[in-house]
Amino acid sequence: MSARIEVRELSVRMRDRALVDAVAFDAPVAGFTAIVGPNGAGKSTMLRALAGIEPAASGMVLDDGVDLLALPRRARARIVALVEQDATTELALTGREVVRLGRTPYGSALGGGDADAEAVIEAALARAGAAAFARRDVTTLSGGERQRVLLARALAQQPRILLLDEPSNHLDLAAQLDIVRLVRELTAEGVTVIAAVHDLSLAAAHADTVVVLAGGRVAAHGATRETLTPELIHGVFGVRAEWTRNPLTGGPLLAIG
Repeated sequence: MSARIEVRELSVRMRDRALVDAVAFDAPVAGFTAIVGPNGAGKSTMLRALAGIEPAASGMVLDDGVDLLALPRRARARIVALVEQDATTELALTGREVVRLGRTPYGSALGGGDADAEAVIEAALARAGAAAFARRDVTTLSGGERQRVLLARALAQQPRILLLDEPSNHLDLAAQLDIVRLVRELTAEGVTVIAAVHDLSLAAAHADTVVVLAGGRVAAHGATRETLTPELIHGVFGVRAEWTRNPLTGGPLLAIG
């Protein structure tokens, strides 16, 4: 496996406007890369393009030299999973049925052929904290509960690359910390996590590397502490920031005011 996922000149266009414009960065394998930027910077669009859901006008996403965007959809889904922000459904599916959809890339076209499905589904539900919602209709779940079910579906894909769009959206503080802990467990197991994060302090405290987007372009990328300088944050976000130390954990803390 390569030491990094390489995104090369990735662009997404709508008519004559570039939503994502020649984005290029490297994400360390088995690391946590946070995508940050103001609202409308192109974070969600870029994640959808990385997953091959949003058609890219140009560019590549290389994993060990293989362009993931050139793979058949089924093959790509065994490598990359995306948890979208505010994904909804009007279908009357239970939580377990939604999670089972994550096993689609592993079954045969006629059904069956996935001997590991039940064990993987159970493990995914438990790991995402969604076991209590397995028998409930997903249309009756709160936003945070539905987010956990969707995360479980992505885990059921057993991806090497997990893409998260605002993973703390709809979650309370305790649940947000649960997600951070899960991300760290996954990276320790070799999964590469790339997440769009609206909370700059959260990204600063936990991400190995960051990609700063502004207007669909990369304003900066690299190791978190070195990249998120007070000058860059003021220029991109228009706020003051200063690095300090978290009095509870002893880790780095980005104070914003």
